[in-house]
Amino acid sequence: MNLRRTLAVARKETLHVLRDPRALGISIALPLFLLMLFGYALTLDVDHVPLVVWDQSNTPQSRQLVSRFSGSRYFDVKAHVEGYGAIENAILNGRTLMALVIPADYARWLDSGRSVEVQLITDGSDANTAAIAMGYAETVAQGYSQQIRLRLARRTLGRAFQPPLDVRARVWFNTEMESKNFIVPGLIAVIMMLIAALLTSLTVSREWETGTMEQLISTPLRGSELVIGKLVPYFGVGMLDMVLSVMAGRFLFSVPLRGSVLLVFAMAAIYLLGSLSMGMLISIVAKNQLLANQMAFMSTFLPAFLLSGFMFDISNMPKALQLVTYLVPARYCIFLLRSLYLKGVGPSMLWSEGVFLLGFAALMLGLSLIKFKKKLE
Repeated sequence: MNLRRTLAVARKETLHVLRDPRALGISIALPLFLLMLFGYALTLDVDHVPLVVWDQSNTPQSRQLVSRFSGSRYFDVKAHVEGYGAIENAILNGRTLMALVIPADYARWLDSGRSVEVQLITDGSDANTAAIAMGYAETVAQGYSQQIRLRLARRTLGRAFQPPLDVRARVWFNTEMESKNFIVPGLIAVIMMLIAALLTSLTVSREWETGTMEQLISTPLRGSELVIGKLVPYFGVGMLDMVLSVMAGRFLFSVPLRGSVLLVFAMAAIYLLGSLSMGMLISIVAKNQLLANQMAFMSTFLPAFLLSGFMFDISNMPKALQLVTYLVPARYCIFLLRSLYLKGVGPSMLWSEGVFLLGFAALMLGLSLIKFKKKLE
C-alpha cells in the first residue's frame, strides 16, 4: 500500500466533506442533538408519582400517614376523593397513577395496637412504572409502620425498643441513583455507532451513482488505498463528535468521569474504526445510497438500542436473544464506557471487551478490503 496515494484519497475525501457544509454540520450537530434529546427525554427515574387519597378515617393519624406520602419526593398528592368510582375515573383519565385508600377504623385499630390494612391501587398499564411506584409506596409505608411500632413498644415497655435488624444501605458508583449517569455513557456508544456507519455508508455508493468510480478505477490506486483513504477524514469527524459528546456529558448532564480519559478515547477510537468500516462495507455491498442508508440504520441503531443492554437488561431477555447480544459491538462499548464513567476501573478489568472491539474493527476493515473490487461489474 502506497502512503502517498492513500493520503491523496484522504485529502480528496476531506475536501469533499468540507465543501458540503450541510453534511458537515449534520455530522457534528446530529450527535449532540441526539445526545441532548435522548439524554433529557430518556429517564428511568420515577419521581413525583401522582397520587389521590380516599381518607375514610379523616383523623390526625390518617393525615399523618398521608403526609408521609406528600412529604416524599416520589409522590405528589393530587386530590382527596370519595369512593372507588372517583378513583377509577382519575386513573382512566390519566390524572393519577396510584390511589391510597385508608379505612374508616384506621385510627381506632392503630391506637389499640392492631394491624391495619391500607389499600394501594395502582394503574398497571405501564408495568415497569407501576412496579417501581409500588416499591416506593411500600417503602414509605414500612418506614411509617416501623416508627409506629417503636412508639408503641416505648409506651408499653417504658424504654426505647431496639429492632433486631438494623440495615444500613449504601449505594456505590451512583450515590444519587440518577438514571442519567447510567444512560448518557451508553447513549454515547449508541449514537457514535449510528453516526459512524451513516457517515461512511454513502461514500463508495455515491461514487458509483455519480459515475466517478470509473475515474478512480482507471488510476493506479489500489483497493486498500481507496478504502483506507476514504476512512481517514470520517475517523477525524467521528473523534471530534466523541470529544463533543464527552464534553456534553460532563458539562450539560454533569455525569462524572471517574476513569482514565485517555482510555475512554482509546476504546472509542477502536469502536469508531469498526463502526466506520462497517459502514464502508455496507456502502461497497449496496452500491446505492438509499439502500446503503437504510441498511446502515437497520444494522447499527436498532441492535445497539435494543440488544446491547442500553435500555433493557440482557439477563431478562430470552436465552436465544442473549446469545445474539454477544454479536452486538455496542454491548461491549456500553459496558466499557459505563465502567470507566461510573466505576473508574482500569484496563485489567476491561481487557476482554477491548479485545472484542479490536477484533470487530479488524474484521469489518478486512471484509471491506476483501469485498471492494477495483473493476466494473
